[in-house]
Amino acid sequence: MNSQNQSSGRTSNYEIMKRQMQKEFLKYDQEKMIQKFHLESDTDSIFIRFVSKDYRIDRKDGTVSGSGDHLRTFQEAGYNEAMTIYDVLCYSRDECCLSGEFVNMQSLSSVMAGSASSVGDGLFSGKVFRFDHREEALSAACQSLGGVKAGRGDVAYQLPLFDFLPVIFQFWNSDEEFPPSLQFFTDKNMLEYMHYETVWFAMSHLLERIEENM
Repeated sequence: MNSQNQSSGRTSNYEIMKRQMQKEFLKYDQEKMIQKFHLESDTDSIFIRFVSKDYRIDRKDGTVSGSGDHLRTFQEAGYNEAMTIYDVLCYSRDECCLSGEFVNMQSLSSVMAGSASSVGDGLFSGKVFRFDHREEALSAACQSLGGVKAGRGDVAYQLPLFDFLPVIFQFWNSDEEFPPSLQFFTDKNMLEYMHYETVWFAMSHLLERIEENM
């Protein structure tokens, strides 16, 4: 009973934060966003692709909605999706650009202070066992999300987080000595595009999309 109440509280808090960012979005220069990332738009919506799925942001109320059928129908985006999109559009640096050098996502914490490095501790642990020794299905899922083989691992792909922002996913199966493991590599300039905490939201959603497509 207690866990259910706590879960409901967390969900409610996430919804509150998402609504706060929805209002915050409306304070920013939308034309600047469109030009910076070369986004399609009309008078009602801004369109963006996130993990190979189409999204629109309502230009009047800030709602983020995703479409799984090529913009025919839409459903309001969840917390990880919406917050990542808001962060990139609102808080990315004016002159953000890719370095072309990939670094382990964990190393991004070195530029942060305090306990930032523990933000995502244990976040991926549940997923990693679901991928274990399923190379064929995992590879097919990565390919369905626009992935191309890259990096080391039993399964390793470069994937488009956004059309303008690639990441590398690497997975190793378990063996007699080690449990399964995964790593993400991002562009060295990743934090020019989003806050460190948001990187974890984004990667968590990417893993969900991989699992959906398996």
